[in-house]
Amino acid sequence: MLNKPRGFITTMNDERGRKCVAQLVENVGERVYPIGRLDKESEGMLVFTNDGDFANKVMHPKNNVYKIYRVTVRPSIDEDQLVKLETGVELDGRKTAPAYVHVIHKEQGRVVLEMILHEGKNREIRRMCEAVGLEVARLKRTQIGGVKMGMLKQGDWRDLTEQEVKNCLQTRF
Repeated sequence: MLNKPRGFITTMNDERGRKCVAQLVENVGERVYPIGRLDKESEGMLVFTNDGDFANKVMHPKNNVYKIYRVTVRPSIDEDQLVKLETGVELDGRKTAPAYVHVIHKEQGRVVLEMILHEGKNREIRRMCEAVGLEVARLKRTQIGGVKMGMLKQGDWRDLTEQEVKNCLQTRF
């Protein structure tokens, strides 16, 4: 598991020389690749593996493995926007799966949300928020299935325990 900082792209090789997560896991000792992605401006939990079956189980929407994000949005959020995020938003001609959305902290001009999704399409949270009139100022993945990133420092990685590997596949929160 890696705590990905902002500014790194989620790839193991970049021909254009941009900072990529491969540089942060060089000393893992075996060939691994990330399960899923976080865009360049997002941060937080990425799990790496060398097991394709495990990666598919974690990422495939039919398995309903949830991912938890801490999302700071601007400006403030109203009840209508919350309901739209929770029930699904129209993107690219299809409605997104419902999301669990909880307001963590509210102050003038910004709100911190916890969002729980079972999908995770390209920039989905950013696009959902934009569709309801919110700008994402910060997006951080904090949990995959039953595994929390905890206090792992940005840019650091650690191995998952056997129990954490099993917990990655949890579908209930």
